[in-house]
Amino acid sequence: MAEISERELMVISKAIADPRRFEILQHIAGSTCMACSDLRTQFPISAATLSHHLKELEMAGLIETERRGKFVDATFQKKAWKMYLEELKRVMSVGKCGAEVR
Repeated sequence: MAEISERELMVISKAIADPRRFEILQHIAGSTCMACSDLRTQFPISAATLSHHLKELEMAGLIETERRGKFVDATFQKKAWKMYLEELKRVMSVGKCGAEVR
């Protein structure tokens, strides 16, 4: 599996650091494709705030959105998530002196 860059690691980490955004990502990941209108009914936030969260998740590469007329569908990017977790595990397994932590 390909590695992600340090910058990508930081962008994803920042994107999911927001508790609401992480919760939105969990909802999207729990289905094949999630309509944004369905997300709107599940979260007590404005459409603009939801749009902002989706934009951040998309910029981080964690979701892909597709416009369907006036509707938008979001799809979880499992490959990007797996790459993130693998890189995070690799980074966290190296101690400050470069030695592997067990």
